[in-house]
Amino acid sequence: MRLLLDSFWRSVAYCMHPRVIVLSLLPLGLMVLMAALFGYFYWDATVAWTRDALDAWPLLASFWAWIGRLFSGDVTAVVAPMVVVIAATPLIVVVSLLVVSGLMAPPLTRLVAERRFPALEQKKGASFLGSVFRSLGLTVLALLALVVSMPLWLIPPLVLVLPPLIWGWLTYRVMSFDALSEHANAEERSALLRAHRLPLLGIGVLCGYLGAAPSIVWASGMLFVAAFLVLAPLAIWIYTLVFAFSALWFSHYCLDALAQLRAQRAAAALSTTTAETADARAVATQWGAP
Repeated sequence: MRLLLDSFWRSVAYCMHPRVIVLSLLPLGLMVLMAALFGYFYWDATVAWTRDALDAWPLLASFWAWIGRLFSGDVTAVVAPMVVVIAATPLIVVVSLLVVSGLMAPPLTRLVAERRFPALEQKKGASFLGSVFRSLGLTVLALLALVVSMPLWLIPPLVLVLPPLIWGWLTYRVMSFDALSEHANAEERSALLRAHRLPLLGIGVLCGYLGAAPSIVWASGMLFVAAFLVLAPLAIWIYTLVFAFSALWFSHYCLDALAQLRAQRAAAALSTTTAETADARAVATQWGAP
C-alpha cells in the first residue's frame, strides 16, 4: 500500500513537469496538422461525396424536403460539412493518440529513472520490436474480450465493471512491461509482475476508469455541435494527460519495486557471503588453521 500511494502522488506531481505538459500537447499539434492536410487535399471531394450520399438516401429524402421548407435553403449543403467533421475527427484522434502514446511512454519512463533512480542499472530485458508485438497481441485479446462480453453489458452493473476491467488488464500488462523493459531483465520482470500482480491490476483498472472521463467531454461535443471544435481538442488533451499519468504511475511503481527487489537480493547475497565466511573461519579455527 505504501508503494501504491507513494507512486500515485509522485505521478500527480510529475504531471506538472514542463516536459510532461509539452508531451501532452503533442496530440493537439498532430491533430491540427493532420486536419490541415486532410482539408487541403480531400475536403472538397469528401464534402461533395457526402452531400450526394445524403441526397441519394431514400429514407432521408422526405426529411430533407421538410427541413428545406422550414428553412428555405439547401439543407444538405449545410449538413454535409458537419457530417464530414464529426466522422473524420475520431479517426484523426485515434491516429494521433496511437502515434503519441508510442512516443510518450519511453520519455516518461526515462524522466522517472533520471530523477529518482539514476543509479539503477539498465539490463535491457526486452527489445522495442518485442514490446510492440506484445502490445499488439494483448490489444487483440482485449478487443476480443470486449466483443465476447458485449451481451453481458445489458445487465446494468456489468456495463460499469467489464469494460474498465478489460482495459485495466490491458493497461496493466502493456504499461508494466514497458516500464520495466529498459531496466529489468526477463527474470526480474517475471518476478515483479508475479509478486505485484494485484496492485498493478488495480492501477490499470483505476486508469481505465479515468480514461472514461474524457468521453463525457467528447459526448458533449457531439451533442452541442457549436462547441464541438472546442470540446474535441479538450477531450484529446485530457486523454493524453490520463495516458501520461498512467505511464508515470506504472513507471514510479515498477522502478521503485525493481530497486527494492535488487536491494533485497543484494542484502541476501551479502548475508549469505558473510555466513559462508564465518563458517569457513569457524572450520579453519576448529582444525587449527591460521
